[in-house]
Amino acid sequence: MKPQGIVVLGATGSIGTNTLDVVARHPERYRVVALAAHRQVDRLFDQCRQFRPVFAVMVDEQAASALRLRLNEAGLPVEVLTGVHALEMVATLPEADMVMAAIVGAAGLPSALAAARAGKRILLANKESLVVAGQLFMSAVREGGATLLPVDSEHNAIFQSLPDGYLGSLEQAGVRKIILTASGGPFRQLSSAELHGVTPAQACKHPNWVMGQKISVDSASLMNKGLEVIEAHWLFNAPADNIDVVVHPQSVVHSMVQYRDGSVVAQLGSPDMRTPIAYAMAWPERIDAGVASLDFFALSNLTFERPDLERFPCLKLAFEALRSGGDAPAVLNAANEVAVAAFLNGQIGFMGIPELVEQALGRFDLSASATLDALLEKDREVRSSLEARLPL
Repeated sequence: MKPQGIVVLGATGSIGTNTLDVVARHPERYRVVALAAHRQVDRLFDQCRQFRPVFAVMVDEQAASALRLRLNEAGLPVEVLTGVHALEMVATLPEADMVMAAIVGAAGLPSALAAARAGKRILLANKESLVVAGQLFMSAVREGGATLLPVDSEHNAIFQSLPDGYLGSLEQAGVRKIILTASGGPFRQLSSAELHGVTPAQACKHPNWVMGQKISVDSASLMNKGLEVIEAHWLFNAPADNIDVVVHPQSVVHSMVQYRDGSVVAQLGSPDMRTPIAYAMAWPERIDAGVASLDFFALSNLTFERPDLERFPCLKLAFEALRSGGDAPAVLNAANEVAVAAFLNGQIGFMGIPELVEQALGRFDLSASATLDALLEKDREVRSSLEARLPL
């Protein structure tokens, strides 16, 4: 069997490195066509040396120059490209059978959209593509003939728990609810007063998963789960009233599907992103991901709790944005990205994140943008307006 070509966008992040770990386990099945990152030269150089892609993309021009020099010195024939347009170019390469879309935030939208229009198998780890531009993105998937497979552990679990050949109708599939599980993050047991004093270092220390700073803060605020609710709406054609969130601190049950006959089908596994990545890469087959099977005799109790929307209002705001429709999810996402960056920079406190998001949803026009350019312009407007109001 000829190895399938894979492009990894966001190669130096946690999803990208785990993807390459799976690739390394199956050299007969996969070959790396292109790797892309923002500015982590050392890590991307090491990946290029191991996987020998045709192209390497660094969005930052100075980083691209540094990478090009190191590759030349090492005698590695990898062509280095730079800029955001290079991401779209490698996402549409003829030799790319699949594209891992793992660039964090709204910055990952254009390249994921390009892959959809080119009819690629898209391994979607960039949930913001659907949060910001769900209607446009899903239309591009249909029109381009792309295959869209979720990599987020929760959506991957739902995909595994739905009937084979699910056609996008919960009613026809006999589904009552899609249930997303949430770990609750590091602050699950803190009081409202204590949440006002937490630090970025505490927020980035997730109890179960090893993730980047932004997604770790989103997990701590439950905004990550809110974004996943919106993502699930688009992936599975699920109305907000058919999506629930349950806090499951052990992160063993990754998500569930509740059927009208009373059955609940769940996907369980160790909290290791290589499992959903390998499933999406090989679907409909299953391959070794390097992850040990669960030892049920070693498991502690599995517990489930209702999310507290008063202490963690970001989840409530996400549900409200989904129900509002239009550009509300895009405004929510832009405001959250600004707020998380401000929190990490020490400009606002942790509870300032939902405050800033709520202000944005009440201040900006939420009517639907007709084109991607109009949507991205609104995204820029929200960001620049909020950033101008932040304390220095």
